[in-house]
Amino acid sequence: MPLNDTLPEQELLRLAVAGEEAAFAALYMRLKSSVYRFALHMTGSPAQAEDIVQDAFLTLVQEGDRYDESKGQVLSFLLGITRNLVRRVYRSSLREAPLTMENEEGEEVEMVLESGHDTIAEVLQGEAVSVVRDAVQSLPPHYREVVVLCDLCDMTYAEASKQLDCNLGTIRSRLNRAHNLLAKKLESYAQPSRRPAGGMIQGCLL
Repeated sequence: MPLNDTLPEQELLRLAVAGEEAAFAALYMRLKSSVYRFALHMTGSPAQAEDIVQDAFLTLVQEGDRYDESKGQVLSFLLGITRNLVRRVYRSSLREAPLTMENEEGEEVEMVLESGHDTIAEVLQGEAVSVVRDAVQSLPPHYREVVVLCDLCDMTYAEASKQLDCNLGTIRSRLNRAHNLLAKKLESYAQPSRRPAGGMIQGCLL
């Protein structure tokens, strides 16, 4: 049987770090889609996402001996690497989101959760993939991350908490604020006269 059918990801990583090309190829085929989806939603650029995927897997092999199975799955470790690469793209491009949730002193401003969840859900029920992607791209990075992980990639709050290295309360707070921002972006599109017919968008909108 091929390696990807018989070995767990942590064993594939161990073999890949040791120089087994077949193990690296199997790990790449198993995890590349998840890494690409995350990178695409975070950058909004297919070309940048492809580059980040390649760099992430190379870094995974180079730093794979730092992987600690007790702290999570290989995918979580790999997404941590991917997040660092995405942040490097942010710094190099100096791209700033047009919406902000900080006051003049740079402090985060609390928002009361409104009806944003319903508005977002209505758009997600249609086929407005590009509209959702554009709205997500308008979010500041720390809000974009929780939306991508929790809403688009189906991570639980607990999984996102580990991935982003923050407590559950912070995950909930950021997600609520992000939903409010997204609601303002999407509410005009969610009007019945403008909403296209279609079924539920599955997975990570890909």
